[in-house]
Amino acid sequence: MRIEEIQSDSCLENSTIMNRIYFDNAATTSLDPAVLEVMLPYMTEKFGNPSSIYSYGRESRLAIETARKSVARILNAHPAEIFFTSGGTESSNTAITASVRDLGCKRIITSKLEHHAVLHTVEHLRNRGEVDLQFVKTLPNGHIDLEDLERMLAGSEEKTLVTLMHANNEIGNILDMQAVGKICKLYGAIFHSDTVQTVGHFPFDLRNTPVHFITGAGHKFHGPKGVGILYINENVKIHPYIHGGSQERNMRAGTENLYGIVGFSKALELATQDFEKDSNYIRSIKVYMMDQLKKNIKGICFNGDPLGRSLYTVLNVSLPKTEKSEMLLFNLDINNICASGGSACTSGVEQGSHVIRAINNNPNQVAVRFSFCKHNTKEEVDAVVEKLKELI
Repeated sequence: MRIEEIQSDSCLENSTIMNRIYFDNAATTSLDPAVLEVMLPYMTEKFGNPSSIYSYGRESRLAIETARKSVARILNAHPAEIFFTSGGTESSNTAITASVRDLGCKRIITSKLEHHAVLHTVEHLRNRGEVDLQFVKTLPNGHIDLEDLERMLAGSEEKTLVTLMHANNEIGNILDMQAVGKICKLYGAIFHSDTVQTVGHFPFDLRNTPVHFITGAGHKFHGPKGVGILYINENVKIHPYIHGGSQERNMRAGTENLYGIVGFSKALELATQDFEKDSNYIRSIKVYMMDQLKKNIKGICFNGDPLGRSLYTVLNVSLPKTEKSEMLLFNLDINNICASGGSACTSGVEQGSHVIRAINNNPNQVAVRFSFCKHNTKEEVDAVVEKLKELI
């Protein structure tokens, strides 16, 4: 194929993409052009292996350590507590497995609302006979029952890992990390929080937060895919999860994702810099959509605590189940509207959302997650609501 034909096809594809309404930002966000700009040199002329001792390698090593310092500063952590990984799933696997095998946890307390990166990991450890697995109660609005958590911790002297996500990726409910951390500290428990939906969307002060591990993924805040972080509190000493090299201060073997790390740092910097403006704007889009849906569609309800302790980017809607609504996501896609029925990691799996089943197991409703970013508009909301009126 000639270059002219490739360019023509590319223009056509971009035109098609521009006509889409993208309301699935909790799954992934678009890459910020400013982030791509800082990444490009490390894809081309600055290609040295960070472990090499000559100038090309030293240049790459400097970029990684500069990125680490930037991330640590933004999260108010020490650079030595920040480790770069392939994303949230690897980070959570590392923290959970190390808590059992290195920190002596014989019991894990989690919730049935966690991302499968956590649920499948703790179930695997239980099935191998390495831990006792227990689930804390959840309230009808999807929040964690902290009184039940404290009862569970007080009822046993066994070393325990508590792993609870900061913001739920499907319904958006936010956990009080300070309260959970204090309860864990009181009973000597290890606390890991999946913060993939909040790093880049929420201000962190890790020096003053009682948590042992948190995670992050670049593609949730307009950074690149395939790169994330694991925060390990400086008082915690664990062994590597991936072996074979001395990278990441002997904590994670494998040549570093150089341009991904540079992109992660830049995306986090931009997200933090514009946090107040962007979060207020995105919240206004979410509230506007709630209002328009209530005005225009009968029998609609919202899952979780959307106007309370909830992430401003996520709105989970339950619609009356009809022959039309059962095919709703498919029909939205046909009409160039991107939304989801739950986590992108489980899309296409027939059993539906485990989160919605746990808090609102109503067979007469169909749940749809809409999630927003700074690029969305009220005009897009109007278009989606009009289309929903047609489809239902």
